[in-house]
Amino acid sequence: MTPLEPPHCEDEPLQSSDIPLALKSFRSPPSVAPPQSFQGTVISFLFVVLLSAPLFTSCSSPQKRKNVQLDFETPGTWSSAGVSAEPVVDDWWSNLGSSNLSEVVIEALNRNHDLEIAAARLAAAEAEARIAGAELMPSLGLGFDANRSQRNFIGFPIPGSDRNILTTRSTSYGVALNSSWELDLWGRVRSGKRAAAADVQASEFELRGARQSIAAQAVKAWLAVAESSQQMRLATQTAQSHQATVNQIRERYRRGLRSSLDFRLAETALSSAQAALAERERLLDRATRQFQILLGRYPSGTTQQEDLFPEVISSVPAGLPSDLLNRRPDLVAAEQRLAAADARLFQAKASLLPRISLTASGGTSTADLADLISSDFGVWALAGNLSQPLLQGGRLRAGVNLAVARTRQALANYRKTALTAFAEVETALAAENYLSNREKTLVSATNQAQAALRLSHERYTAGVEPFLVVLESERRAFEAEGLLIAVRRQRIENRVELHVALGGGFHPAPGASNSETKSTSGTEPPL
Repeated sequence: MTPLEPPHCEDEPLQSSDIPLALKSFRSPPSVAPPQSFQGTVISFLFVVLLSAPLFTSCSSPQKRKNVQLDFETPGTWSSAGVSAEPVVDDWWSNLGSSNLSEVVIEALNRNHDLEIAAARLAAAEAEARIAGAELMPSLGLGFDANRSQRNFIGFPIPGSDRNILTTRSTSYGVALNSSWELDLWGRVRSGKRAAAADVQASEFELRGARQSIAAQAVKAWLAVAESSQQMRLATQTAQSHQATVNQIRERYRRGLRSSLDFRLAETALSSAQAALAERERLLDRATRQFQILLGRYPSGTTQQEDLFPEVISSVPAGLPSDLLNRRPDLVAAEQRLAAADARLFQAKASLLPRISLTASGGTSTADLADLISSDFGVWALAGNLSQPLLQGGRLRAGVNLAVARTRQALANYRKTALTAFAEVETALAAENYLSNREKTLVSATNQAQAALRLSHERYTAGVEPFLVVLESERRAFEAEGLLIAVRRQRIENRVELHVALGGGFHPAPGASNSETKSTSGTEPPL
């Protein structure tokens, strides 16, 4: 919908020219006598309410979303090559081939506190929607009152009273049923309800987006622990290799077969490897604690999980660019925010028009408590009210201007969110190719570095190469294997970011509802 076009429904609100007809439809026929009792008054008023309520509430449901014109052209296919047009799978983490990883995602979705906060926001939006729609129905209130009063008649001498003041006391009891209802002729209340309903849908999709984000964070945290564990194991092996080299050179140095320079270089390399191992242990401890916090566990720093990276399938099911607008939760939420702002703009404009209200009350008023249920003491009132705002210091006009500005803001935010979404997908698709090629080259570099390391040891033992060649070979082999571990993690993380950018959803667990963050049971996380 356009930012300045007020939302509408099948039953259009009455225009200014329809005011006489609207008022005429609520006049009582001349032949109908006014009710003579409280029961008759209430029955007549409720009869009018029941007949009129469908007319003014038939359009209260939220309208369907409309396509918003973007300020850029959406391509038919993604720009990256080798991308499959197959639909995006929902449980994308299952394609990584790790049952332990799937359990981690489920635990994160069930226990993460950020999701509880988002679910509470959704519950609050639902409550606000019910509040916004309450004005569409009549309000009823039952009251009971009891009064006892005393009056003194001063200045009226009564013979035989011995100058005493004349005093009277009276007691009265009353019960009344009061009702009021605003006839939403111009759609002001209905627009507020539509705006609140759109806010509910936006909050629901924001919760879905938060769940996608938490699932992706859980996978990344799991990968961080796995990489840190592999890097620490590599650092341990490197330190052990340097220790063996130092022991070998120390023995030969004592026998005079090696110089003190080789011995000191070997000791330096060992100390550096031990320092690198200590740093890897620190990084593993930090990654483990962050992983536990994300899952809602106590950050003890100890965990038992597999440290092997899952396999990444070669094909990339990215779907079509046009599907992104309906799959991304943040895009759908931004579109609903725009619909809510548009409805509030209509509500602000309708606030400039007159308001027509019906009020009715009926009950009994008696001095005897036993007569409260007697119709002989019945009292009633039925009235209509029409009010037109004339001068409020520009508040209503400023409200319209505010609604226009917020609608434009919501439209700009939707377009920005859409552009960001397409950019994230294209960037992740391009990085998929870059990281794949980098992994292949690092595999070759690691194999060559390992072969060069073995060859350098052989040539050093034979006295052909100096010890500096061995140290350089060890450094390059350690660096190449460390980079290979890192790029494998980066490639899996990029695949995770790609699935999130494509708007991959989640299957609901059995017994879970949209507003819950904790599922009862099942093998899949909540929607």
